[in-house]
Amino acid sequence: MVAVRDYKTALEYVQTFEEKDGLSAEQLMDSSVRGGLTYNDFLILPGKIEYPSSTVTLTTKLTRNITLNAPLVSSPMDTVTESEMAIHMALLGGIGIIHHNCSPEDQAEMVKKVKTYENGFINSPFVIGPNTTVAEARGLKEELGFSGYPVTETGDLSGKLLGLITSRDIQFVEDDTLLVSQLMSKNPVTAKHGITLLEGNEILKETKKGKLLIVDDEGKLISMLSRADLMKNQNYPLASKSATTKQLLCGAAIGTIEADKYRLQLLVEAGLDVVVIDSSQGNSIYQLDMIKHIKENYPKLEIIAGNVVTREQAASLIAAGADALRIGMGSGSICITQEVMACGRPQGTAVYQVSKFANEFGVPTMADGGVQNIGHIVKAIALGASTVMMGGMLAGTTEAPGEYFFRDGQRLKMYRGMGSIDAMKKTDKKANASTSRYFSESDKVLVAQGVSGSVVDKGSIKKFLPYLYNGLQHSCQDIGVISTAILRQEVDNGNVRFEFRTASAQLEGGINNLHSYEKRLHD
Repeated sequence: MVAVRDYKTALEYVQTFEEKDGLSAEQLMDSSVRGGLTYNDFLILPGKIEYPSSTVTLTTKLTRNITLNAPLVSSPMDTVTESEMAIHMALLGGIGIIHHNCSPEDQAEMVKKVKTYENGFINSPFVIGPNTTVAEARGLKEELGFSGYPVTETGDLSGKLLGLITSRDIQFVEDDTLLVSQLMSKNPVTAKHGITLLEGNEILKETKKGKLLIVDDEGKLISMLSRADLMKNQNYPLASKSATTKQLLCGAAIGTIEADKYRLQLLVEAGLDVVVIDSSQGNSIYQLDMIKHIKENYPKLEIIAGNVVTREQAASLIAAGADALRIGMGSGSICITQEVMACGRPQGTAVYQVSKFANEFGVPTMADGGVQNIGHIVKAIALGASTVMMGGMLAGTTEAPGEYFFRDGQRLKMYRGMGSIDAMKKTDKKANASTSRYFSESDKVLVAQGVSGSVVDKGSIKKFLPYLYNGLQHSCQDIGVISTAILRQEVDNGNVRFEFRTASAQLEGGINNLHSYEKRLHD
């Protein structure tokens, strides 16, 4: 009979084992042993809880020079990300990538909406002249949705400031022919150009005014601060903002054809922070040429290149100057590339192999595709990704493009792959986002690499993203790491361990043996 050990020596005894329980990431992801793995094929083993989940930080790199407070990115799909989604992704700590299955002008306008939604300093405030009538001012409120306008001599930003007209000034005025110069506040609160955002916000708090007008030494209007934006700053402490302008961060996608150079020019003029070169297979001469063009003409613009699933693909784009890589080919819920083209790679293996290579060059990676829940996000980060791109997870939310409809008693929204026939035929030009993404501009017969479908209403991402954020914090707590950065570090050190899951283990880990149930992810 084996002698029973003294329970007091348990901690010392466990240290005598050659390896910690479970597998290292390298052992788990050995393709020669287990083949390619998806997120469902493994689990992360728990560690020791030593702090509350609320102290876990999720700060991460999007690109070499852009940092986010949450590793969450919305996909550049025409049923996922337009300005409304991009605004709220940025407010909640992530970033939205606006799709390009539209005209260059429409896409640039969407970027501009994001950049001007919540400015630290509103650099292009809407300005009116002294001869504007009350009727015109009221019409502007209906058109623009706000009612406070600086009044300058010339009626534009370069003119000398005369005053400020607000809804209070004209609310009870019955004569619509009166001029705003007769009713405006002629001594609005102002500050000199060069003031910091913090100083400006303090003035707004002290004066209890709605607007702070920034002027130069000659009294000409330069920019403006809004009390409404100050309140948004308080409500969204994780908001992703430019370090210089304090505007919300915004990304947008382009293709690799010649016309995309003009599209990019408009996007940069609108204030774009990061561009995603959108291609199902990123290792192409067309993408390499586009990276070269961007680096030569817009050296400060961050580039996310891809998509890739192998080290060799990644090496080409890294050598060309990519600031981040997008990983995934055929793993999305509405993508059929692997089925139709026989090309791709299981997403878990792709993320691990490409991230391991790219991280040696300081190039962050983004896991794109195959993400269905919080657990998949955590697994992608543990395998080396800095951020996770979501399409299907965000489709069906209030902020996603499209109208709701009812079918079989459920409230639904349309969701389609950018390789679907519907997406390819959206515009009147074959060289649109979908055809260029799959190199189909000159095809006489379009070959689909995606499908069209519908998803159930998920509500607003104002609730859904905080649910993801808090879930990630709890997951890191269970693993025993206080940040996503520490998670990746401990994986590399072999201290965070994994376990391969058989088919029956996956069944066991899901809901089973119930007659019926309701699955509510958050309230």
